[in-house]
Amino acid sequence: MAKSGMVAIVGRSNVGKSTLINTMVGTKVAITTPKPQTTRRPIQGIITREQGQVVFVDTPGIMQKARDTLTNKLNAYAKDSLRDVNAVMYVVDPTRPIGDEEKQAFRLVEKITIPKLLVINKIDDPSSKNFIDYYRDLGSKFSAYVEVSAMTSKNTDLIEKWIWEQMPEGEFLYPEFQLTSMGNEEWLAELIREKLFLRLREEVPYSTHVEVNSIDIQDTGTVFVDATIYTHSERYKPMIIGAGGRGIKEIGQSTRRELETVTGKKYFLQLQVAVDPRWVERME
Repeated sequence: MAKSGMVAIVGRSNVGKSTLINTMVGTKVAITTPKPQTTRRPIQGIITREQGQVVFVDTPGIMQKARDTLTNKLNAYAKDSLRDVNAVMYVVDPTRPIGDEEKQAFRLVEKITIPKLLVINKIDDPSSKNFIDYYRDLGSKFSAYVEVSAMTSKNTDLIEKWIWEQMPEGEFLYPEFQLTSMGNEEWLAELIREKLFLRLREEVPYSTHVEVNSIDIQDTGTVFVDATIYTHSERYKPMIIGAGGRGIKEIGQSTRRELETVTGKKYFLQLQVAVDPRWVERME
């Protein structure tokens, strides 16, 4: 019988969890930016091989100081993702100093009794030597550890080999062709939010949320997407729109280019910006 199971990918913000899941799946299912809180919901990426099927759960980065409702929710999502999984991958970044967030994330993982793999990421970066010995010393507290580069795929085959060894026999959770648990609207909203994060300066992205209102395929084959970018304060609205509408136009153009590259279809995006101080409450 084929193997089937779930693996949670956890760690502090910006250690490369989303890049790793995209590399493992072989396509982009999780958005990536240099900013914390890029991943807001557990996102499931799926690989189906001859051995069976593995569902990866990409979790929000664990934040040390939960000062607001959004950060509290993200931390809760990360912890909830550890339930009902068969194994855990704890991803760390040896290019950055060990801080309170790392210690908090490790305390969470340390309590886990199921198989857990320490993934030391970003070994392609010369500055990884700064803290890599610290993480190597932690290796004995895990079932195994591996040094990888999610960006270049180096040693990610070792991760997959370890994962298959941990997976139980079982029925597939998703159809063989499916690569993510996200629906089209949710995936499109995430992609728009990625471009929003990449364009805007520090404080603005964390006050924003994207919802896709409709997706329509025209007779010509063009896919028409109508979406709204929500912000909780009126003062952020002009920053998102930009002078003469250039900001919102750039976000739409960069999203459209990636969509057309990935799907081979023509897209038209209609984006608007609205103020909703309570958008965080709508996050499930």
